[in-house]
Amino acid sequence: MNNHKLGAEIPPKCAYCLHCITTGDAETLLCKYKGIASPEGSCRKFVYDPLKRVPQRPAPLPEFSADEFKL
Repeated sequence: MNNHKLGAEIPPKCAYCLHCITTGDAETLLCKYKGIASPEGSCRKFVYDPLKRVPQRPAPLPEFSADEFKL
C-alpha cells in the first residue's frame, strides 16, 4: 500500500500510520515493525491511514444580525 496524494501534506506520525495500533493509554502505540512507539514518532515504513486522523474543527461562523438581511 503506497502513500496517497490525500496524505501527501500530512507530516508522518505513528498516530496516523497504518502499521500502528493504539494501546490502553494515549502515550504509546504498538507498531508492527518498531514495537512500542510514541504517537509523535515516525519511521521509513510509514503508510498514511486517513481513518486514524481526526480533522480539525472548522472555525465558528460569525454571528449575523437581522438588520444584515433586510432589503
